[in-house]
Amino acid sequence: MTTSARPLTEQSATEYRPVTSHLAITPPVSVVIPAMNEAENLPYVFKSLPEWIHEVVLVDGNSTDDTVAVARELRPDVVVVPQRGKGKGDALISGFSACTGEIIVMVDADGSADGAEIVSYVSALVGGADFAKGSRFANGGGTDDMTPVRKLGNRVLTSIVNAKFGARYTDLCYGYNAFWRHCLDKIALDCEGFEVETLMNIRVVKAGLRVQEIPSHEFERIHGASNLRAIRDGFRVLSVILRERGRRRRIRRAPRPALLGEGR
Repeated sequence: MTTSARPLTEQSATEYRPVTSHLAITPPVSVVIPAMNEAENLPYVFKSLPEWIHEVVLVDGNSTDDTVAVARELRPDVVVVPQRGKGKGDALISGFSACTGEIIVMVDADGSADGAEIVSYVSALVGGADFAKGSRFANGGGTDDMTPVRKLGNRVLTSIVNAKFGARYTDLCYGYNAFWRHCLDKIALDCEGFEVETLMNIRVVKAGLRVQEIPSHEFERIHGASNLRAIRDGFRVLSVILRERGRRRRIRRAPRPALLGEGR
């Protein structure tokens, strides 16, 4: 829900959460951050988050450094969820289940995402989208952290998903996304690794949800090394695509949701 900027009375302050000078929202926003040994990066990540965020849910993947202690020092009200399984997909699923907000935003813990962009995601959702999908290759987006091999792989995999599922994506394997919590009931996530973003992108299309791409700039990881392995994880993504394609043949096809704004 949006409203023009106006002085907040004592009563209205409980109803609306100011986002910008021209936008206020009623839905509480939860930010989910999967993290394993990211103590050095968390100060940058937390500092970039907007003040109006309702809650931050940190999923700790059995860190051996001070990830949890740093998170609690930076934000005493942080919700810490110990990860019982392994992998990014498992971490996100655990984090989603702990959220109390109506809107959920996925943010990586390596400092590659700009928290200031969250307002664009939230604006898209309160404006009518079900799923706000970050894209490094939409007009206005960019990346400082992709090798030529990863760019090529992402382009090929994106093309396959667009062709097989009737999507209109410009980016596939990107972890900066936001959605209404009720969408989780329609996409039923069930994977463990980095392929989770691809699975989400495919299932929102199959569920007929309204998608809006958000131009996003990906920065380089600030500290540490990524657990992403281009070849290994590329095959895992391809495996998900083939699996979902097979399932698609056994169910009645849902109408393709156009990206909001498409054809205007």
